[in-house]
Amino acid sequence: MAKEIWKTLLSTHQGNIQVKDNKIDLLVQQYEQTIILEDKFIDNAFSRFNTIITSLKALHEGYSNKNYVRKFLRALHPKWRETVMTIEESKDLTSLLLDELIGNLKVHKVKSNLVMKKVLLSRVKTKNTPWRLDTSREEVGIENIGVSQTLWIHQAMTILVYHINYPSTSEKPPLVP
Repeated sequence: MAKEIWKTLLSTHQGNIQVKDNKIDLLVQQYEQTIILEDKFIDNAFSRFNTIITSLKALHEGYSNKNYVRKFLRALHPKWRETVMTIEESKDLTSLLLDELIGNLKVHKVKSNLVMKKVLLSRVKTKNTPWRLDTSREEVGIENIGVSQTLWIHQAMTILVYHINYPSTSEKPPLVP
């Protein structure tokens, strides 16, 4: 009697074999097609990814933790490539837990934001020094950031220096060679 009730509950919750297989196929497809867009926060991406893998586990389908970690690293936006390579070289991915990976990515994001703030503040403090694209990364203490981040910093600094030197909209900026 209890066994029959349990089977009924399982089929009600999970559906019959065909429904269960279709759910698994859909979740596997979502898992394989997971990508993390540049503007998404790591927490949001992890939450979506974790929902997929938890659902797979509930249906007795899943992958190894190593596979989850590697998949999450592959799904990250290309702006994370330098960080991904660092993690792959410095960590043992076979024993790295997904939660640890997320923690490492969050720490990197915080450090990256602090470096950018440091650069911006150092440039604002020296407002008479024009921001040059040819300024070396070492000169401003940003050796470990990518080219796209350097260009973003250049654009932000150009705007900041402009507003510091020309607070009034009536003044025209000099032409920059």
